[in-house]
Amino acid sequence: MAVSPEEIGLCGCWQVIAVERTSLDLIPPDAQPTVEVGYYASSLSLEQRGDAAVAAAIRDHWSAIENGTHYRRDVTLGEDANRTADRNGAAVLASLRNLTNGIYELARERKQTQVDTLRSWCQQQTFSSAWPLLQR
Repeated sequence: MAVSPEEIGLCGCWQVIAVERTSLDLIPPDAQPTVEVGYYASSLSLEQRGDAAVAAAIRDHWSAIENGTHYRRDVTLGEDANRTADRNGAAVLASLRNLTNGIYELARERKQTQVDTLRSWCQQQTFSSAWPLLQR
């Protein structure tokens, strides 16, 4: 069903895009595929970005997230393996993971590290080596 951005309360948008995703959880092996719909709003007109360009932008966005921050949090910092039951404790740990990732990105941007992975960088850090990055 086609709707205008104004009809759904998004004045100023030129495009509202619905993307249907099908995913299959590999565990358990007999799992059924699930379908979800993601919605995106854009201020670009169809003349500025057609269907193929919008689809590529959405794929690039999620690729950067999954291969960047989420990968670091899930794999390097073990977020998925952590089973902290207390909501406050989980929030504190998530904040610390975000802080760690942010300090690493600052060090990389300022060319203050030659290390190319977060895991290697974390192994070299102490409070006194990380603190100066936060004081600028």
